[in-house]
Amino acid sequence: MTELIRTVVTIFLFFGILGVLVVIHELGHFIVAKLFRVRVLEFGIGFPPRARVLRDVGETVYTLNWLPIGGFVKLEGEDGEDADDPRSFSAQGLTRKILILVAGVVMNVALAAAIFTGIALTGDPAIGVYVPYVEPGSPAEAAGIRVGDVIERVDGQAYGAFGPGSVLGVLHDSAGRTVALTVRRSDEIVAITATLRTPQEVSAGKGALGVGKLGTLPLEPRSTPDRIQYPVAVALGLGLDRTASAMRLIVDGVGQLATAIVTNPTEPPPASGPIGIATQIGDIFWTLGPIVTLYLAGILSANLAVVNILPFPPLDGGRILILILKRLAGSRLSLRMERLTYVVGFAVLLLFLVWVTGFDIARGLAGG
Repeated sequence: MTELIRTVVTIFLFFGILGVLVVIHELGHFIVAKLFRVRVLEFGIGFPPRARVLRDVGETVYTLNWLPIGGFVKLEGEDGEDADDPRSFSAQGLTRKILILVAGVVMNVALAAAIFTGIALTGDPAIGVYVPYVEPGSPAEAAGIRVGDVIERVDGQAYGAFGPGSVLGVLHDSAGRTVALTVRRSDEIVAITATLRTPQEVSAGKGALGVGKLGTLPLEPRSTPDRIQYPVAVALGLGLDRTASAMRLIVDGVGQLATAIVTNPTEPPPASGPIGIATQIGDIFWTLGPIVTLYLAGILSANLAVVNILPFPPLDGGRILILILKRLAGSRLSLRMERLTYVVGFAVLLLFLVWVTGFDIARGLAGG
């Protein structure tokens, strides 16, 4: 497959995943606004300029727009105007406003949970290890393992892409033992027995099996035909647990990012911009397949939920913060000041996006 086709598919996947996640987020705002009878002027897929009107019946216009980066919902009075109209956003009570704003976050959390649960219900894909190098004199060479082999099982056990356990982890923990390996060689399955290096050799920095070459040929994961099946109750619990874990991971990541910005602004941040995310999606799709790519979409949905609830204008959490401050400050926080806060916040987010994208490009050039 040519590099051009890979690039086109990667771009399509990136915009497709991003678009679905943002549209689901906006659908949350839309549904709750409709439930409270707040007038929704437009529900847009993509961002303007407008490509076409999909439906114009009643008070809401449904549109398709040219920029494929998500979607938006336009509510009457969302900018603080039309407060005298009982169906405008600005005329609603504080509780209703907060519920409308937080609904997008809830939808993204629900989508992440649905993705993780759905994957667990159908069975986690199993992951093996691609062999890029065989060390001379190693257990791998003695056992007849070749470059290009994929180690799929250890002692008959396959390991899921999302844990617990992995082929590499089990090999490391089995140092000194003789293990049975299931190896895929082209389209053939080969059974291989290997006696691994001793724990002392592994502690000294040698690989238990002796595949890969430190610093130049990293071991790569590969999808296998196996699936790790779970009972329904376990799968449902895994879906919720993985959602919570993804959100905790992202919360920790936000803290690390904030620290990195303050302490080392010239160093690559522990985060990726659009180019970095697109590259990760492409790498995972081409090496691990669509199911693991879908899992990544679940992580990104949880990511979007956590980021949007941050108390930073113009994010949903920032808008909620402004609403609370307006309730406390009254007329001292003017509509003009509120709008200025959103403009400044948007500018800061845009600058951050440019900053992190610069590092994405630098990483790409270094990798190329």
